[in-house]
Amino acid sequence: MSLSDPIADMLTRIRNAVIARHEVVLVPASRVKISIAKVLKEEGFIKDYEVLKGNTPQRVIKIHLSYYTTGKKQTVVNGLQRVSKPSLRVYCGKGEIPRVYGGLGVAILSTSKGILPGQQAWRRGLGGEVLCYVW
Repeated sequence: MSLSDPIADMLTRIRNAVIARHEVVLVPASRVKISIAKVLKEEGFIKDYEVLKGNTPQRVIKIHLSYYTTGKKQTVVNGLQRVSKPSLRVYCGKGEIPRVYGGLGVAILSTSKGILPGQQAWRRGLGGEVLCYVW
C-alpha cells in the first residue's frame, strides 16, 4: 500500500489511538517519523517510543501514549494538525515561527539542523518547513 503522506498517516494513527484510549500505537518507521517521535517525547506528549525490527523487512515505531492519572484517563495530546502537505508546502523564517495555543502546544519544524520543536528552532535562529502542530 502506497501512502502519499506518511507523516499525516502517523499523526492520524496517534490521534485515533488517543481517542480510543490505547496505551501503544504502531507506526511504520522512517527517519523523519523517528525524529518526530523524539520531539514528541522531549516535549512530554508521549511517554516513550521504540523502534522495532519485526519479521518483515520493514521497521516499526512503537509509541507509548501518555495520559494524566486523574480519576479517568485524560489525554496529554489534545490535538494534532498536519500543516505542510505534499501538495502545499508551508515554510517559515526564523522570525515567523508560529506559537501554538499561546505556547501550550508545539510546532514541529524541519530545519537544516534536523527536526526541531518551534521554540528550539527560534532560539537557534532557524527557519524551515512547518510539519505539524501538537497541543
